[in-house]
Amino acid sequence: MKRRTSRPGRRQHGAVIVTVALFMLFLLGFMGFALDYGRLFIVKTELQTAMDSCALAAAEELDGQADSIARAQSAGITAGNLNRVNLQSPTWAGQPQLTAASLTFRNAAYAITTTSAQARYAQCQHTQASIQLWLMQALGAFSGDNALFPATGSVAANAVATRASSQTTCPLPLMLRPMPGGVAPNYGFTVGQWITLLMAPGGGSGGQIGWANLDGSNSAAETEAEMSGYCGTAVGDTLGTPGVQASIADVWNYRFGIYRNSTNASEHSPDVSGYAYTELNWPSRANAFDGPTPAGAHATAQNFVAKRIAYASCADTGTRVRGANSCETITGLSLNGFQNLAAPGPAAIGGHRTHGVRSRVATVPVVNAANQVIDYACMFMLQPLSIPMSNVQLEFRGNAGVPGSPCTTSGLPGGNAGPLVPVLVR
Repeated sequence: MKRRTSRPGRRQHGAVIVTVALFMLFLLGFMGFALDYGRLFIVKTELQTAMDSCALAAAEELDGQADSIARAQSAGITAGNLNRVNLQSPTWAGQPQLTAASLTFRNAAYAITTTSAQARYAQCQHTQASIQLWLMQALGAFSGDNALFPATGSVAANAVATRASSQTTCPLPLMLRPMPGGVAPNYGFTVGQWITLLMAPGGGSGGQIGWANLDGSNSAAETEAEMSGYCGTAVGDTLGTPGVQASIADVWNYRFGIYRNSTNASEHSPDVSGYAYTELNWPSRANAFDGPTPAGAHATAQNFVAKRIAYASCADTGTRVRGANSCETITGLSLNGFQNLAAPGPAAIGGHRTHGVRSRVATVPVVNAANQVIDYACMFMLQPLSIPMSNVQLEFRGNAGVPGSPCTTSGLPGGNAGPLVPVLVR
């Protein structure tokens, strides 16, 4: 009887099938690693952007004030969660977003602190867990090895920011001359001191502070435009000395939430509080920013730190400029032509609470005899401009570059003087 033998071709066909199957499994695994870990890399990049935004926004608020950590937490959480994470998902694919636990604060020695006056660094960190893996999950189900082929993955990101001197700034179009013999950092002034801004350009005759064009020109219209926001001023720039026109009152008074009939808070954001200070309602003429209420003060009077927590308007209550307990009555100012006030209070819609920003505590260039910028002071805008135009006062709050300066940060980091701006350090 003849023995039947298998054909070599059939054995080869079977071997090829096995080889192809193993190769396909290997290829699918490679694709799974490439696709799913590529997704994890994308999510990691998105999460890092969110942490950077969180840390920068939080560090901007670390001005040493008693509520700075609370403000920093709110700013950091808001900024971080505005970013889209997990393939641009606005809800981070349903995974937990940033909370107060995501932020920690550190002092100058980089030790963790919960004291606002000591906080110098803001750290944001977060782990994005349960990121769905597509092919890896399928391979895990096919092979039964969920350890090698997990169904989900996770990524983590961390960012640390602090405040450092800026190389360019966005100051008010003013110039401050040092007191005779005054040197850095305060140039002869005292923190809390009221300084009169004369209507004449450049501080007028013998004045210490006056209007100045940041671009070096002498145009009064340019002064008004620069009040609406001008960035790029640097140490060494030469400022111009313009005349002053009445329309500057409009943009100055916007910061107090005071408007003419055609404008309102939704068009021009006010400060968080518009409460104003003059000798009439703050007789001590000093330390209105955070000092004790002086004897003889108006019944509505409190320092600005308290007023901004209450979102107080210039009139403290109500919405009109004139009348009993109005801004004019409280301060003694004449605000002819201005009819509207931003609505006060934490519950008001469309007023200081809704549209308010930090704009009344701002930087002012310090200049030498040649009107060249040598440094920056932090100044608090005390009162709106009267009509017809008259002198107005600001309160000196120290050098804008010291760690505890309450000045609004602005500009690009990298300088040796000027306001402190947020910068990533890790």
